[in-house]
Amino acid sequence: MKYQNAAEILPERLLKELQIYLDGGLLYVPRASSKKDWGADSGSRAFYRERNQEIKVLYQGGASIETLAKRYRLADSTIKKIIYG
Repeated sequence: MKYQNAAEILPERLLKELQIYLDGGLLYVPRASSKKDWGADSGSRAFYRERNQEIKVLYQGGASIETLAKRYRLADSTIKKIIYG
């Protein structure tokens, strides 16, 4: 991220107003566009959704929590959260 001098890009009135709150400090201005959900670009969200659905189906088919935890290398408590959540 490149820093920009506020005096070069903001109207003088707005600059003076900001200086009241943050004279000489740094300020982060977030993007106006909406933030994407976690895993939307990488595919992680879809991967975990499919994995969790598979775990639920296997559990309903009779697989034990311990077996699922070993198969997916997850803690028993994580399997329970997926199943009961």
